This record gives sequence, structure tokens and C-alpha cells, in this order.
Amino acid sequence: MTPATAAAESGVSTQAEAATDASPADLVLREVFGFTGYRPGQQEIVSAMMAREDVLAIMPTGGGKSLCYQLPGIAAGGLTLVVSPLVALMEDQVSALRAAGVEAGAFTAGTPEDERERIFGAIEAGGLRLLYVAPERLANERFCAFLQRLPIRRLAVDEAHCISQWGHDFRPDYLRLGPLAATLGVPVGAFTATADEETRREILARLFPERRPRVFLRGFDRPNLFLAFEPKQGGDRQIVDFVAARRGQCGIVYAATRNRTEKLADALVRAGVPAQAYHAGLDPETREVRQRAFSRSDDMVMVATVAFGMGVDKPDVRFVVEADLPKSIESYYQEIGRAGRDGLAAETACFYGLDDIRLARARIDEGDAPEDRKRADHARLNALLALAETPGCRRVPLLAYFGDVSGPCGNCDNCRRPPQTIDGTEPAQMALSAMVRSGERFGMGHVVAILRGVEDERIRRLGHDRLKTFGVGQKWSDGAWKGWLRQLFAQGLCGIDGERHGAWYVTEAGWEVLKGGREVVLRPAEAARKGASGAKAPKPVLAGDDAPLFEAMRALRRELAAEAGVPPYVVFSDRTLIALAEARPTTPEAMASVDGVGRVKLQKFGEAFLEIIRVHR
Repeated sequence: MTPATAAAESGVSTQAEAATDASPADLVLREVFGFTGYRPGQQEIVSAMMAREDVLAIMPTGGGKSLCYQLPGIAAGGLTLVVSPLVALMEDQVSALRAAGVEAGAFTAGTPEDERERIFGAIEAGGLRLLYVAPERLANERFCAFLQRLPIRRLAVDEAHCISQWGHDFRPDYLRLGPLAATLGVPVGAFTATADEETRREILARLFPERRPRVFLRGFDRPNLFLAFEPKQGGDRQIVDFVAARRGQCGIVYAATRNRTEKLADALVRAGVPAQAYHAGLDPETREVRQRAFSRSDDMVMVATVAFGMGVDKPDVRFVVEADLPKSIESYYQEIGRAGRDGLAAETACFYGLDDIRLARARIDEGDAPEDRKRADHARLNALLALAETPGCRRVPLLAYFGDVSGPCGNCDNCRRPPQTIDGTEPAQMALSAMVRSGERFGMGHVVAILRGVEDERIRRLGHDRLKTFGVGQKWSDGAWKGWLRQLFAQGLCGIDGERHGAWYVTEAGWEVLKGGREVVLRPAEAARKGASGAKAPKPVLAGDDAPLFEAMRALRRELAAEAGVPPYVVFSDRTLIALAEARPTTPEAMASVDGVGRVKLQKFGEAFLEIIRVHR
């Protein structure tokens, strides 16, 4: 197929000079998407899919996964079936493709009849390039039979980690994808951002049981994300202060419960921040309205449970806050990965406390999962706690968890403001000894009471006032000991036994400390610590003479998006507006050379933006 044929099949006209030695995929990249080059890792995946190979691609969130299956679907012709887990994501991607001149559609439970007819007509005419469906539709046998009658040439599975019962977003309907792929007999491309080794093995086993796909592991680093963790103190004030300092930016705040999302959203609104709550307890219509409002806003903050966000394709989310500890590193990285998808600087902050840790442990222990799954979940949680409590660079252990190697990043709270540390071996030995001498049968409060020499009735009744460790740590406060115990727990030196009412016990690594074979580094438990909430608000994406033009173009973008009924980033992304503000083109030819300005978008929106640029020259 020639480049001209590929572009013609996509529904995009070309200039005569475009028919060069460029490959069909490269031509579509420029003509349709407006990009002059690929992001790291994209080109090899696109080439494999163009060659009709099976593919499993693990790429960082914001690394451009969707282009890796959209571009072959356009350039190679035929129909690509895309399975995606979120209706709002499908609708936004379809809107963006159609704005770029590509025939695409989505079948959901709420697809109106006229849209269904449009899709059927495009399929019959051979013009539909990408058809999106939700995994839940695959439970309908009639719908599956309908899919088998379509001229599908490739299958793309987005958020492929959902097929794994070891993963953090398991969706049972994803299990139907293996049989569907076998029935269709077409090449399969599976894409995800966060999958540890166990999850990757399960994806391969379930999606490719009789096949050997090419596996692309393209790294997990998101260098544009600032990483920060901070122990909870002062209730929700930390979160409100953090978000209020970033008023005017789009952000997401994740909370553990429905009630907490409502309370935090109300607190933010009282602080002057446009915020809404989102959780599974809201009726579907309300959730859809709020999701749509967020995708079309430049400054809204969504306060949500994890019911919101998987597959969020909004590129200009400037911060993600974890108001409570996530359940694993995979969950954490998936959630914070919704910030800065455009590659521009974005912030993340995670607030956590001992109550979060206890709750997370209890949820695992009290669940009905098999014991091997519980052990795996505890290991995942322990890895997250170690990340939260590390005094060193956050990125090093985070990427190491996914098999990546990194040096100090310079873009996390510990790199920018290295925390004070002390030789904590002596207090660690005191705390671990108190656990052992009291029989490893008691919770934190009792262990701290022994260390501080608190002579209450229970202590005396149990004879713990006669222990050798009784009162050895009385020079340190209750708060100091609790902070140190949390750090020891996060470092894996002690554990909490959920089957024995939260009893603290010494691990194998902790026994090394007790025997003098290992040193312990701790943060001073009562030292002032300005982490995420103490950080100043980030600098604007553009400053100086370019800022007024950038804001004027954002205002125009909002108007054009509202008229078209699409999110603003479907018109142009922030990254493209920044490039336009810096380049200040005054002709269509010059504007066409800016990344993100494809041919159809230039025809639709070019003159309106050029008028504003000319005024600001």
C-alpha cells in the first residue's frame, strides 16, 4: 500500500509533495495526528502491528499507547476492534479521531440509534477504521456473533492488566478476550502501563495461549511527574491547602471511601476550588455528567474513589493527590499516571497514616481470596510502604519494583529537600526487643507504653512493668515512638498480625537488627517535615511575553470545543498551544509545521488561531 493510498483510506486528503519515501504509518503520523516524530518506543510497536504481529506492550502512562494501535488501524486499512474499559474514554478517543478526519465509532449501552446507523453505514462502506467496545458487551452472545460477521483485521486490548486476577483493576469480562481473539483469528495488540512480572505472565497466558507475541517493555519512568509522600497530620487541611495553592489547574484527588470524597469535595468548594465528587454510589447519569464536565474543564478538581480514572485520557491534569494510601504500587502508579499525560510538568502527592496501613492490612486478611493471593497482596502493600518511608530518592525503588534501573531523579521531595536522618539502630532495637519480650502479642499502643514506662493497670497485671525494656525509651514522646514504629514497619523489620488483633511481631530482617547484624536509618520522628503540602505551587507552563497569547488561545479553544461538543484538548493540546505561542506562525504553511497540527485540524481551526497570533505579534 502506498502512502497516498493509506492516507486516502483514512479519509484525509494529502498534498502532492507528501507522496515521498515516507512509510504509510509515518505519513499518517504527520497528516492525521500532526506529529513529526514518534515518542520513545512507539515506532517499533507500530511497525510490528503494521506487519500483523501479535504484540504485548507495557509503556508508561502518557507514553502514547493509543497511537500505537490507532495509527496502524488507519495506515494499514481495514477495521480495528478496540476493547476499552471506560465509556468516557472511548467517547473522547472517538471525538479526537473524528476531529482529525478519521472514521471511528463506539458501541456502548447508551449509543443513540442515529449514531449506530452512522457506524453501520461506515462499516458497510468500508470506511470505518476503529470500532471501540466495552468488555461488558462481550457477555452478550448476540453481540459476539455480530462482531464475528464484521471485517475485523486486528484486535487492540487497552488496559490489558484488567485481564489479570493478580492485577489491581481486575475486570472479569476481560477473561472473554482470549476466546474472542481465537475466534476472530486476527493479530492482537495488548497495551497497559502498569504490570509487574506476575501480571505480565497472566496476560500472556490468557490472551495468547497458543501464540508468542512480541513483548515490548518500554520502561515505566515518567520524569515529568514530581513525586511526594507525606504522613498525615492535621486532618484534611493538608489536602485542601495543597489543592487551593494550585487553584486554576485541573487535578484529581483520590480518596478511599465514598463519604470521604463528598467531604473533601465540599471542603475544596468552600476553599474556592471548583470541585466535584465521583464514586460508584452516584447514579450513572450523575457520574456521566460529572465525568464529561471534568473532561471539558480547564480548572476542575475531581475528588473520587478508584471508580473514576481508569483510562482517563485527559492530557492536561496537572496534579494527582492520594488522600489515602493506595493498595499497591501498581494502583499508586496507575493513579498518579493520570497526571501530565501531555509530557508537561505535573505533581503528585500521597498522604498516608498508620490507620491507612492497618485498614489495608485488614482488607487483605479479612478477604476471601486464596492464601497465595493474600501473600502477594501483602508483598505489594509492603513495597508501597517502603516507597513511602524511604529517606532516599523515590524514583529509584519505584522503578526498581517494575524492573527498571534509575539513579537519583532530582524530581521528588526527597531529592529536592533531602530529609534529615539519624542512626536509628538503638531505638529500633529497643522497639523490637519490647515486642519480643512481651510475646509478640500486642498492638502498637501497648508496645509504646512499655517503651515509655507507662504504669497502667494492664501493664502491671501482665507483669510488663518488670520487663527489661520497660521505660528504656521514656525520653522520647508517644508521637516519636509511633512515627518510628511506622518506619520500622515500612522497612520490613516488623509486621502486624491481622489474625491476632493487630499484634506486632519481629520479622527475619528485624532479628538481624536485634542481633547487631544490621543498622537502621530513620527520620527523626518529631522533626518538622515539609513534604508535599509544604511545596510551593508550580510555575505556570508559560511565562513572560508568551503567557498572554497562550491564555488567549486557551480561551478560543474553550469556545471552539464548546461549539463542537468535545473536550478542549480535542481541538489542540496544551503542548500544541505552547508550541504555537513560542513559534507564533502567521500562515497556514507555518502553522502546519507545529507538532499536533494535522491537516484536518488546520482546515477546521487554523485561521481562528492565526488571527489571535497575528494580534499578539
